[in-house]
Amino acid sequence: MRISHRRAARAAAPSVLVAVLALAGVQAAAQSADAAPKKATAITACTTAKTKVTVTPVTRPINHLLLKATNTSSKPCYAYGAPYLRAGAGAQSSLVWDRNSIPQAVVTLAPGESAYAGIGTYTPDGVHTYKAKTLGVFFSNRAMNGSVGAEKTLKLPHGGVYFNSAASVTYWQNSVEDALN
Repeated sequence: MRISHRRAARAAAPSVLVAVLALAGVQAAAQSADAAPKKATAITACTTAKTKVTVTPVTRPINHLLLKATNTSSKPCYAYGAPYLRAGAGAQSSLVWDRNSIPQAVVTLAPGESAYAGIGTYTPDGVHTYKAKTLGVFFSNRAMNGSVGAEKTLKLPHGGVYFNSAASVTYWQNSVEDALN
């Protein structure tokens, strides 16, 4: 009789081992699922719908304005490149981007944070001087070859500002100082 019990125990041992390993595998899979990082929320480009955009005059440097964009949404957004600006309702093209102002990284705006761009409106080197009463603002797409979202039209201070062909805008910056230097 002892021999038959041993044979039965030996025959049952592999099936018990398989059951234990299967249970351990199920538990490990459950732990892996719990430990897996949650999918990060994709950060999208800032647009005029997600930000409050303002333009203000500055005392230094002369012939400059400061553009400020504050993220009003509940999610972060990227301020790619520089803003596309249309000085005046009849402007044929956007202001030139100042290539000397490229930041080291894309400006990321958490909810409530702001980005800044300096606008050089007029220099003695420029030609075709005109007075603009409005400033059209678009945000750049990721590839920086076009805009995203709708245009936001801002009234310029003092009933209008003089622009000429030398007008330019900096890339988006994290600080006012970087935007105006």
